[in-house]
Amino acid sequence: MSSEKSPIRDARSAALVVPPRTNAGHSVTSLPLDGLVLVEVVVHGDSRGFFAERFHRERFREHGLPTEFAQDNHSRSAPGVLRGLHYQHQPAQGKLVGVVRGRVWDVAVDIRPASPTFGQHVGLELSDMNGRLIWIPPGFAHGFCVLGEEPADVYYKVDAPYASDGEGGVRWDDPQLGIQWPVAEFVVSERDENLPLFAGYAANPPAWDTVRS
Repeated sequence: MSSEKSPIRDARSAALVVPPRTNAGHSVTSLPLDGLVLVEVVVHGDSRGFFAERFHRERFREHGLPTEFAQDNHSRSAPGVLRGLHYQHQPAQGKLVGVVRGRVWDVAVDIRPASPTFGQHVGLELSDMNGRLIWIPPGFAHGFCVLGEEPADVYYKVDAPYASDGEGGVRWDDPQLGIQWPVAEFVVSERDENLPLFAGYAANPPAWDTVRS
């Protein structure tokens, strides 16, 4: 008899680590920065695994969340990878961010010049286990770092299509922003290493075509 493990058995074993739970509906919480919203999704789990309703048009509409999206994106990042901080101002882009594999520390920075919380940020853990999504409206810079020793898959919906000539970013490690990333060492792209400091952005912010909250 072969000593190789059954892929079916392995799949079942992996599913068992998912905590079974059922929520009656999406839980929606406004975060400290105006426009940022935490969504905790409906999850149905048992010993086989789980089923999650990540997007429900009517429930999102009831809570004043966007229901029309232009594009879905899926990224995979190795342990220790940090991506960000990125934004898109033309066309202004908001995003609904979640994780379908692994864990990340997700950060959104308010970069709306007229906002009373300009330059402030929110950080929280998103994972395939905690059922969280975060709605990040236009006017924020976004980034994340991978937690733990496994890759992370981030899946997000955006309300405007990607436009390379309308994107920008600020440094993830800018002392002025004071973001406490919960990882000691990072893998960062050359592009992200060379993003401008926040002071440079603040001195000459781009023209946003529209900033929706």
